[in-house]
Amino acid sequence: MESLNLLVDGLLAVLSSPTLLVAAFIGCFIGTVVGILPGLGPSTTIALLIPIALTLDPSAALIMAIAVYLGAMYGGTLTAVLVNVPGEPSSVMAALDGYQMARQGRAGAALAIAAIGSFIGGTVSVLLLASLALPLADLALRIGPSEYFAILILALVLSAALVGRRVLLGWLSIGLGLLLATVGMDLQTGVARFTFGQSYLLDGIDLILPIIGVFGIGEVLWTLSRSSKEGGEALALRGRLWPSRADFRASGGPIARATGVGFIAGLLPGSGSTMGSFLAYTLETRLSKKPERFGRGAVEGVAAAETANNASTGGALVPMLTLGIPGSGATAVLLVYLIMYGIQPGPTFFTQHSDLAWAVIGSLLVSNIVLLILNLPLIPLFVRVLDIPARFMLPGIVLIALIGGYSVSNSIFDAWLVLVFGIVGFLMRAAGMQPALLVIGLVLGEFLEPRLRQALSLSRGDWGEAIFGSAISIAVLVVCALLVVADLWMSRRRRRRSAVSPPAPAPEPSASETSSPDSPGAARPRHHSTVDSGKDSHV
Repeated sequence: MESLNLLVDGLLAVLSSPTLLVAAFIGCFIGTVVGILPGLGPSTTIALLIPIALTLDPSAALIMAIAVYLGAMYGGTLTAVLVNVPGEPSSVMAALDGYQMARQGRAGAALAIAAIGSFIGGTVSVLLLASLALPLADLALRIGPSEYFAILILALVLSAALVGRRVLLGWLSIGLGLLLATVGMDLQTGVARFTFGQSYLLDGIDLILPIIGVFGIGEVLWTLSRSSKEGGEALALRGRLWPSRADFRASGGPIARATGVGFIAGLLPGSGSTMGSFLAYTLETRLSKKPERFGRGAVEGVAAAETANNASTGGALVPMLTLGIPGSGATAVLLVYLIMYGIQPGPTFFTQHSDLAWAVIGSLLVSNIVLLILNLPLIPLFVRVLDIPARFMLPGIVLIALIGGYSVSNSIFDAWLVLVFGIVGFLMRAAGMQPALLVIGLVLGEFLEPRLRQALSLSRGDWGEAIFGSAISIAVLVVCALLVVADLWMSRRRRRRSAVSPPAPAPEPSASETSSPDSPGAARPRHHSTVDSGKDSHV
């Protein structure tokens, strides 16, 4: 109860200061713009603001930086939903269903649910941060490399929910992503792996490059290939902008569950919003009675991914403020801000700098409210992007993708990599594979190998101790085994049913379901025409 009273004091301190309110508003606006531009990212932007921060007092500088962090989470959703180009890795999962909703003329509903879910997840995570910061920081210290490796294996098993019926192609896509995660110099041995003599690849492949290429350039190529067959297609806005009652009812449970998942994911160093949105999305596919809807415009997918995305911010600040351990790139730069002002984060931060600590936490509530007020009224303006003719929009998407790739490290080589991954994404769609699974494999692979190597180092090469070294690891791996057995049993049961019962006649598609299930990247025609449904994709 005392912590909640201190939170109220911090909130009142922000609301009573025009300087702090302006800092929060400017940070939210900059963060939203940063999220829209792929490749820039919140950590880079916060670092670029350091010269400005030096002219401000610590409270205003930290509040503005954290507002940028929060704003970028929502900004990445705009391009993910409207043009299928996630501005951040954490927006990938929202693109799977958000863009499909846009194809169905429901972009406004997708963005509104994303904004509301982000607000609820972010607000609840702040309350959890204020109430449970110190106990949860102690819990986070118990998650070592062995436990983290087991959690990542669980995430890979959960990704089976997105594989669908084409199990071999799905796991091939994930395996390709895991392989790409090994590109670069081995940090322990110094050996260059899969670089083919290119010095640009020694640092590995930045996550944003395949994301921009697969979802951006690949989307353009796929749309052009289909438009040549179907006579020109374009997205169009139809119907209401605000979500329906059915949308709100369907999103209630996912928002509640994703809030907890996102906050817990934020506690784990290195994962944060990306892992949170992935786990929340796959959890909903597991719990859904109709998992085949996901990847085809399920509002639950957007709600879960975006809620967890923003709920992770409160969790990521727990180890940073209470232990001085940054859990992500953005929180690492925030740590620099504190050190720059001579403030040492850790267990004494809440006692020696109590006013600053609770003002910063209170500003999180203010920033979430500002983002909701800033973004909801602008949804009609955002969705007008869909009215831009395809002959103008598609070159614009290519330009944004190439600029985003170049801005990652100011390298033409990165821009070429975006084009290569765009071609890979197109070929994967043509072969019936799921490009999103490649990105998932790459994201998880970035964490998987380092955690395994760390666990092996701590166990002196003992594989048994590295993998089964704690009760937490064993429990998580047992859950993985149970999930695999359950999947095999359900798959066998479906095969038996299909062998016994005759195939049911295909229902006539409704007006809201005429989008092609070929791929999440196919554009929706303005006219209500039926298309070939021979290729089925669950992502």
